[in-house]
Amino acid sequence: MKGGIVGVLCSALLYAAEAACAPNPEAITKVPGFKPNKWVARTWEGSNYACKCHPGDYCWPKQNHWDNLNRTVDGNLRVNLPPGAPCYNTFEGPLGTVNTYNAAECAAVTTGFPNEQFQIELPTAGLWTYFTNDTCRPTADPTGSCTLGYYPVLYITAKTVSHIQAGINFARNNNLRLVIRNTGHDFLGRSVGWGSLVINTHSFKSISATNSWNGPGYNGPAITVGAGVQAFEALAHLNSLSPPRIMVTGECATVGVAGGLVQGGGHGPLTNFYGFLADTAVEFKVITADGKTHTANANTKSDLFWALKGGGPAAFAVITEVTYKTFADTPSAGINLDINPATNSDPALYWEAVRKFHSYSTHFVDNGLYVYYEVGPVPNTLHVHPIVGVNKTLAQLQAVVQPLFDDLDALGVGYTTSSETYGTFYDLYNAMFEIEMAGNSALTGGWTIGRQDVINNHTAIIDAFQTVMNAGSFIVGHMWSAGHGLPQSEWANSAINPRFRNVVDKLITIVPVSGDAPLAAKAEAQNRLTNIVDGSLRAAAPNGASYINEADPFQPDWQNAFWGTNYERLLEIRKKYDPEGVFYAVSTPGTERWEQIETGTRLCVKL
Repeated sequence: MKGGIVGVLCSALLYAAEAACAPNPEAITKVPGFKPNKWVARTWEGSNYACKCHPGDYCWPKQNHWDNLNRTVDGNLRVNLPPGAPCYNTFEGPLGTVNTYNAAECAAVTTGFPNEQFQIELPTAGLWTYFTNDTCRPTADPTGSCTLGYYPVLYITAKTVSHIQAGINFARNNNLRLVIRNTGHDFLGRSVGWGSLVINTHSFKSISATNSWNGPGYNGPAITVGAGVQAFEALAHLNSLSPPRIMVTGECATVGVAGGLVQGGGHGPLTNFYGFLADTAVEFKVITADGKTHTANANTKSDLFWALKGGGPAAFAVITEVTYKTFADTPSAGINLDINPATNSDPALYWEAVRKFHSYSTHFVDNGLYVYYEVGPVPNTLHVHPIVGVNKTLAQLQAVVQPLFDDLDALGVGYTTSSETYGTFYDLYNAMFEIEMAGNSALTGGWTIGRQDVINNHTAIIDAFQTVMNAGSFIVGHMWSAGHGLPQSEWANSAINPRFRNVVDKLITIVPVSGDAPLAAKAEAQNRLTNIVDGSLRAAAPNGASYINEADPFQPDWQNAFWGTNYERLLEIRKKYDPEGVFYAVSTPGTERWEQIETGTRLCVKL
């Protein structure tokens, strides 16, 4: 879709909303605690709100303002269309109606929609579509309805730091909802937003590595990456060195490594050894809400440096570049394990096998293993792909895992298994981690299980797993220990919830639900996720925490769940660097007063 329909829309539709922007008697010029003087008064469910400016409001920018912005960003401002628009005769957008059908582009988006990289390369797509409202999915029926849903209205394809600065300043000065988007690799809807302006940073692809980075707090091998660099790109660059090196990143190769991942923490197969990705960051180049550039490290802007390391995505600044520690790559081995209805037809025996498997979580992480597994979505299925032994021979890995196989054999449960050894972890990473799909619609939740929970309450944990499955959800698990290899003296150097250092298993829970489902169905699914699915896990694992990038943002006491005792410090840093509420991502520090009212559309402050 690059250069196609989207490329010709800007001049035609960009200013169409101005006709609706008559003076509004409900304008608000002052909201206590905030500097912006352009607000829209709204009442929703008996409460009063002051809202940011959206298309059709009196304060939506005039044509000459958009013209100036477009010139400032060198013509890189565009009107947004949802990915499925080429499959429909017309797109009914907030800025006008346009004919959009294009058979070739429709075929391309229909084929590419489940592909993560295809969607990443689109300027505003959210890889998981629930929070877009799913009002324009690819279709074979061009006569259907295509509307914008909760996708952004306009976007800037930022190619320079000045482009990002211009977008931030424009959003701040006009009190617009602003979204920062790199890959759209997000479960919580933070890469989209109704009525918003997006700054896309995906074109920032610079990569450089050195054996002798010398800066505050660290001297040694490092990699410096631009905001748009993805894990597979950074890892490939490091692997090309002699000798090859590695860095901490997620198990998914398409995730960006210099945006929401590090700001949320960033866990992955190397977390046992080096902690979170955030624990390995040594310097950031950023743009704060006032539009100014900064370098943040252990000596300069040290409070901002700390907050950027796990304190919450899109909360403190826009990252343009990050420098991370790198580590020697080593031979590694992996094992796969599957239990499914073809190998075992007895549900009671299946759950006993799950209990045995999970009881080894502390044993696995204490021996430096990383384990990625799925319970469901097919009933009576345990899919463990893979169990990873970094810097281990296959014989060493098998020795750690063999007690589990002995227990499964003693139970009489059927299973299949395979194993392999690799010359480097990089080779294992590319071979054994399965490709993930995009385009699905679901609510995402999750919780973590503490070491003491496994020791003291393991029966209740597996009971909770069964509750999750019985509630129409399923589990994706990641066994690691962020405190295993990272010295305790370094734990407090990032904003990560301190409880994560004693976690042995991080769970994602998924409740499938269509983005365009009726509001009552959405409310039921959200209640089921919060109070039944995740509620059962919270009750069974009170020593756990919640990981902001893969969790239910509407869970109770999210401040404590995400950041624990670090929250108050993060709140003060947020007030210091973004006092005007320019940045917003749901359930991040300082967003307590913000709500998306009117069925998840307008972003507003409750008065």
